[in-house]
Amino acid sequence: MPSYAYLKKKYVPLEQANINVMTNFMHYGTGVFEGIRGNWNKTHRQLYLFRLKEHYERMRNGCHILNIELPYTIDELCEITVKVAQTSAFEEDVYVRPVAYKSSETLGVRLHNLESDFFAFVFPWGPYLDTDRARCVVSSWRFPKEIPRQKLTGLYVTNALAKTEAVSGGFDEAIMLNADGYVAEGSGENIFLVKGGKLVTPPSTDGILIGITRDTVMKLAKNELGIDTIERHVDRIELYDAEEIFLTGTAAHITPVGEIDRRKITDGEIGPVTKKLQKLYADVIVNKNTKYTSWCTPVYPEK
Repeated sequence: MPSYAYLKKKYVPLEQANINVMTNFMHYGTGVFEGIRGNWNKTHRQLYLFRLKEHYERMRNGCHILNIELPYTIDELCEITVKVAQTSAFEEDVYVRPVAYKSSETLGVRLHNLESDFFAFVFPWGPYLDTDRARCVVSSWRFPKEIPRQKLTGLYVTNALAKTEAVSGGFDEAIMLNADGYVAEGSGENIFLVKGGKLVTPPSTDGILIGITRDTVMKLAKNELGIDTIERHVDRIELYDAEEIFLTGTAAHITPVGEIDRRKITDGEIGPVTKKLQKLYADVIVNKNTKYTSWCTPVYPEK
């Protein structure tokens, strides 16, 4: 099946979705992106887009920062995304990448006097971290201060440096600290520790992206397991004596961490809390748990 894109108000095959090399956002990072998972349920013969509206609400917030005028309402963005996924007609897990961007074909460092537009495309994509237990390393790269933690295209250079540093050193993922030396997140995921029967995760004030999977895990932990989440500063040394650690993200789902800085987390195996949350999450994203049906948007017409 070919992948499709929505670009300049048309649905086109992905290979035809091209933009001019002078497009402003390509040069100055003046774009806001999202990552949306479509999860295939074999039994239902249905593809479910997970927490679609919440992703576009977050995109809208990022657009306010960059003075991007989204040409569509949240509902219209959801409709476009369903249609582009429907047109692609995949019967497997997919990933949707929507981008709102400064579309003027002109150079110059600014946010004013530039046109805005939106595109989205869909393609099959399996696990982001292709391992059942990630080996992580604390990165030498830190988040700079006073940078808004939205999914702005220009912000992810530091994350890319951290990821490549980690992989070059034989690890799966980087754990990044903020400018004050507190644990922030992975290069593309939020981080949770299990300590004393509770979940611990860095707060928004420590420069993290407020992840939608992060929010999902906090709600499932509370509602289904009776486990509270504490949002507080996390010191690097706490990573080494945590009972369990896992990463969360739209692309990564819930990925257990087996070791950090060549130190095993407990015995290096997947912990019981992580395992329960993985099972809960895996059911929720394919609409097997009807308590959370409102989080799942079906792509194909119901038969």
